[in-house]
Amino acid sequence: MPVIVTASSKGGAGKSTLTLVLAQALDALGASVTVIDADPNRPLVRWRGGKSASTLEVVGDVTESNIIKVIREHSATRQFVLVDLEGTANRLVSRAVTQADLVLIPLQASALDSNEASRAVGLIREEEETLEGRVIPYRIIMTRTNPLITTKIESGIYQALADAKVNLMKTRLHERQAYKAIFVRRLTLSELDQSINGLEAAKDNAERLAEEIVEMITAKQAGELKNVYG
Repeated sequence: MPVIVTASSKGGAGKSTLTLVLAQALDALGASVTVIDADPNRPLVRWRGGKSASTLEVVGDVTESNIIKVIREHSATRQFVLVDLEGTANRLVSRAVTQADLVLIPLQASALDSNEASRAVGLIREEEETLEGRVIPYRIIMTRTNPLITTKIESGIYQALADAKVNLMKTRLHERQAYKAIFVRRLTLSELDQSINGLEAAKDNAERLAEEIVEMITAKQAGELKNVYG
């Protein structure tokens, strides 16, 4: 079943938030989901240690020597396998990327993050060379965006990437209190207290993200999802 890897060579880009929000949204749509937490800080393992009644499975005991085996074992039985990688380029990251049906690259609206996203795309290209021509589809997704106002910097970065024919997600993961709360309270969005500001909007944002991902995976299975390099 589909393997979705979240990768960035920069820490703090929002990989873990993106992974957990997407996993919860897919779970809410009725899919069986395993999350592999390959971040040394184990933020998703800590989340799973909370009181959430979610059926999300989180695996944290992975190394560069067993990451491929773990991914394959879970992808054989689960509808989605999501892999949250650490914010650096190393052999574990490279090995996980080779197993991906889709790589998501989170990008905040800054020149530094834009450069790091380009490095992540470069890593994907390098791995494609070792796979004898197999394409590894990827999408850059803007994260921590303002849901009400699109800044000039954000618009400029997005347009520059689009002009360079870099593959971009239509959905952006907004900055929401609810996304912080799921880590603090170790619950899912649907389990959070309704008093949290913007909760319903966060749920809608997460659902749109999951729906776009499902559409992309369906397109890949139909042979239509490819990388386009400028």
